[in-house]
Amino acid sequence: MSASSFIASIQAKQATVGIIGLGYVGLPLGLCFAEKGFPVIGFDVDQSKIAALSKSSSYIKHIKPDRIAQSIQNKKFTPTSDFSKLSSCNAILIAVPTPLTKQREPDMTYVVSTCETISKYLVKGQLVVLESTTYPGTTEEVVVPILEKGGLKLDKDFYVAFSPEREDPNNPNYTTETIPKVVGSTSSGGLTIAEKLYSQIVVKVVPVSSPRAAEATKLLENIFRSVNIALVNELKVTFAKMGIDIWEVIEAAKTKPFGYMPFYPGPGLGGHCIPIDPFYLTWKAREYDVATRFIELAGEINTAMPEYVVGKVVEALNERGKPLKGTRILILGLAYKANVDDDRESPSYKLMQMLQDRGAIVDYNDPFVPVIRPTREYPEFAGKKSAEISSNYDLFLVATAHDEYRKLDFMKLGVPVVDTRNIVRGDTGLVSKA
Repeated sequence: MSASSFIASIQAKQATVGIIGLGYVGLPLGLCFAEKGFPVIGFDVDQSKIAALSKSSSYIKHIKPDRIAQSIQNKKFTPTSDFSKLSSCNAILIAVPTPLTKQREPDMTYVVSTCETISKYLVKGQLVVLESTTYPGTTEEVVVPILEKGGLKLDKDFYVAFSPEREDPNNPNYTTETIPKVVGSTSSGGLTIAEKLYSQIVVKVVPVSSPRAAEATKLLENIFRSVNIALVNELKVTFAKMGIDIWEVIEAAKTKPFGYMPFYPGPGLGGHCIPIDPFYLTWKAREYDVATRFIELAGEINTAMPEYVVGKVVEALNERGKPLKGTRILILGLAYKANVDDDRESPSYKLMQMLQDRGAIVDYNDPFVPVIRPTREYPEFAGKKSAEISSNYDLFLVATAHDEYRKLDFMKLGVPVVDTRNIVRGDTGLVSKA
């Protein structure tokens, strides 16, 4: 298919869009295209996800089953684990995980294996877009060589682009459609096609000069957040020593209408972006003999927060004459942010592990995560179930600011609370902040 024919098929909404990876990024992306009238094929190696979607069932809290059902009933969305169907797609969008190794280096396993699969079924005229957050150069240095293994040539037989995902699960103000989409390609033809494709579902497309620029854009966004969160985490510790409440200071500071943007401290970083993405640039920068000192310092501060929180738990127990060993602690919140079921990289896992290693008996409660699913870093917690909030515990540790917890009468429960999210109101003698 020529570039002009491709664009014509997009305008006619006849271009078939393939989405590889039906998680927090891929599923809403696929549904957006389907709802705009495009035929969409959703690919995933997890057969349980395919089975759920085929029954119009949602495994992501903020994606309603009705959306899935309507797209399937309209025959616009087809979930499958049969990757041979990639050859029938005009555009293939990759939304697979890009985690870190134990050595905090990029783990490109999922991207590489996905591209190797695509290369088996790649046909002339297709557009392949990587959406997974990664280091500058990935599209051209990793994706393209694998795709060309089958004999087809970049920008002659197929096109590539990079367009970073910008999902913020359960954000009431911004959805997939209302967040501008950055796109960079290796050619003007690929960029034009990618722009035209994404413009069908998002409010604005922002073209940049290359895939590297697009890859760097996503990293800048997340490094900006990581560094500023580290700053307030450091100030939290400093101000606490001075008897100053960081939360009060932030509320006062954000009344300034210019030159200030509020960031908030927490028990550690969570989600797939902020704890991981900055280190992709740190790793790549070594290739150019550049030391990314801000990024690494921010990482050190943020990863130290769980240790600080555990210290506050020990202090709260000591004040009541109780040792940490043998005490019953309930962690409130397993999701990494409020009112979602997304527990990726949640600091609650680290807190649970650290407290258990020190002899505490630890349970968790989360209205959105009834059972812990298998994770790469904490397989020992798989199958553990959300416990009931009761006064049978020696201490509550608030790790996530779910609305449900804001409504709790902690004073009535009478259990000491260590609050990392500034949501508990009442007797300060019962509550300590961390």
